[in-house]
Amino acid sequence: MFCSVALLTCCNTVGTIEQVAVVDVDNPKAPIAETMYGLFFEDINFGADGGLYAELVKNRSFEFDTPLMGWEIEGYNRNSFNLFVLNREKTNPNNPRYIRAIVGEDGCKPLVNNGFRGMGIKEGNGYRFSVLAAVPEGDVTLKVELIDEQGNVLGASSVKPSGSEWQKYQTEFKSSATNTNASLRVSFEGEGIVELDMISLFPTDTWKGRENGLRADIVQLLADMQPGFLRFPGGCIVEGRTLAQRYQWKTTVGPIEDRKLIINRWNTEFAHKFTPDYFQSFGLGFYEYFLLSEDIGAEPLPILNCGMACQYNTGELVPLEEIGPYVQDALDLIEFANGSTDTEWGALRASMGHPEPFNLKYLGIGNEQWGPQFFERYAFFEKAIMEKHPEIIIVSTAGPSVDTDLFYYAQEQLPKYNAPIVDEHFYRSPEWFFENAARYDSYDRDGYIVFAGEYAAQSVGQGNPNNKNNWLTALSEAAFMTGLERNADIVQLSSYAPMLANADAWQWTPDLIWFNNMETYGTPNYYVQKLYATNRGTEVLDMSLAGAPLTGQHGIFATAAYDEPSGEIIIKIVNRNAEDMEFSMELKSEHDVADTARKIVLASDDLEAMNSFEHPTNIAPVESEINTDGKNVTLTLDGQSMTILRIKRN
Repeated sequence: MFCSVALLTCCNTVGTIEQVAVVDVDNPKAPIAETMYGLFFEDINFGADGGLYAELVKNRSFEFDTPLMGWEIEGYNRNSFNLFVLNREKTNPNNPRYIRAIVGEDGCKPLVNNGFRGMGIKEGNGYRFSVLAAVPEGDVTLKVELIDEQGNVLGASSVKPSGSEWQKYQTEFKSSATNTNASLRVSFEGEGIVELDMISLFPTDTWKGRENGLRADIVQLLADMQPGFLRFPGGCIVEGRTLAQRYQWKTTVGPIEDRKLIINRWNTEFAHKFTPDYFQSFGLGFYEYFLLSEDIGAEPLPILNCGMACQYNTGELVPLEEIGPYVQDALDLIEFANGSTDTEWGALRASMGHPEPFNLKYLGIGNEQWGPQFFERYAFFEKAIMEKHPEIIIVSTAGPSVDTDLFYYAQEQLPKYNAPIVDEHFYRSPEWFFENAARYDSYDRDGYIVFAGEYAAQSVGQGNPNNKNNWLTALSEAAFMTGLERNADIVQLSSYAPMLANADAWQWTPDLIWFNNMETYGTPNYYVQKLYATNRGTEVLDMSLAGAPLTGQHGIFATAAYDEPSGEIIIKIVNRNAEDMEFSMELKSEHDVADTARKIVLASDDLEAMNSFEHPTNIAPVESEINTDGKNVTLTLDGQSMTILRIKRN
């Protein structure tokens, strides 16, 4: 007995599946929506300010609950009375606070900002400093410096504001060194009074070089996925802990100095990660979201508050008789996105630099709301939007999680409210994802279209800070996604969540993409999502083993598609087994196929393996070419792998 086990171990045997899988190439089952694989963005884990939004200065307008949070007064002592925070709430309620500095013989101590857990500065890179300033009296110059931890200057410039009216001043300079924890120092020279607001510093190499821009390295990872849609701005951010803290799109558009900062709802949500300096400046607002969607070729899918705060928190409700302004916000957003330039909101879009419409097609109402209170409010939105904009496709919610009493209640109610697309969420164990690869095989084909809007395998448990983006979670998601694609007739949108996490300021794990002040990398889960999205195909094909879909038999999960533009058959296969498996397929078609196939493999023999800043491609796709035998294809599937074959049909 012991000798047999030892023999099997040392010989590295390859498992064999006796049956041959059959792919029916000439009879496609259903089109695969261009929106099938997309992105979900929520401002969690410092995903916007301190992340995707490239602003380096934290609390640039002094609007945090503590006005000088993020700032230090260099050499400050209590006897100094020459720096003040003033409030002009009556004349500027959206951005009331600003700094007044009295500069004279006694000097005025410099202001220092350390950014979001430091500023990542690169040698030779350009940086753009800007400030809103007024000089009620005197003659004052602002000296601007990037400094390292020891106070050494990495780059410097100056601006000389003048006049008592608020004006924007800016300057550009380059850094002479690389530093991961730099700071911005603003010093005062001359004599007089100077007032400052919106003190800002951006790298000049933002995405597309935009002044109020995004981090190019993060956007590039998103663009590389070729996503079908971008859902934003969340997530629970949409709801807010209270209605007063909900996301209101109208306060996120227009001049950035007029956008109203609010606390981020993840500020104190988790005891394991209190982040009292987490706010939303809305420099990355709805206009920027629409622009990003356009840049990366994704359909915008905004989600709006439905008159309900997060039911996990306060659960505040707007009375039904006061729902009107919430519904009007939805109608106005459609006008902002699609309206002509002679409408109020279309004119605002044009004034921001985009006279052409964004061609909004989808609009989500509510995030994870549940119960009769949601459907009462949803009805108002559905009626108003369909009356004025029947071309808009509304996305509803099925509650916070599938297969719960709240979910089953929603499924009973949804047909009464004409919900065309319904957002389902699942944060479950890897085993659940393996076991639910056939979840949508038995769904009602006359029911709603499914949007798998938030999902991610949790290595430890939902919301647990010890969750990891390891290969086991990614492999289980890859297996589950074969079921999404196989059921493309009713599943037409899907997205992993959350999308981004700052390695030095996260609240939730796991996450698709991790970044710090200098670098970013995609997790194994990212590569699974990318492989599906960039190998989507246009039509799903029937693929079976012994007459049944491959949903885990012999540890194998698979789906097939045909791609009309390239004329290729695309096979996606997941091997859950630790050992390699020999796998054979017959391609049923009247047409011949090429005698070679492109093979892409994502694999690891260690289920705990992860990517990291030091090893960003520890688990990454590897491409090769294999031979085919006419319409018969046999290949060895690596143990614990996801394999994609692209075979040209002649």
